[in-house]
Amino acid sequence: MRIVVDLTRCQGYAQCVFLAPEVFQLHGEEGLLYAPAFPDDQAEHVCQAAAACPVQAILVGQEVNPDGRR
Repeated sequence: MRIVVDLTRCQGYAQCVFLAPEVFQLHGEEGLLYAPAFPDDQAEHVCQAAAACPVQAILVGQEVNPDGRR
């Protein structure tokens, strides 16, 4: 599966980091790093992270076009 994070929307609340630490990481205090392609065994965690994002900056799976747009 694939994800895209709109880093212009991301406010660094880090809910995704807590819910899916194998996919999302903080770099410094607010910089988010993530793996656009992630293993299927992380899908539930990533979906929970997307749902928990206060600014809805994470797009998962079917919502993601190859160019990263909704």
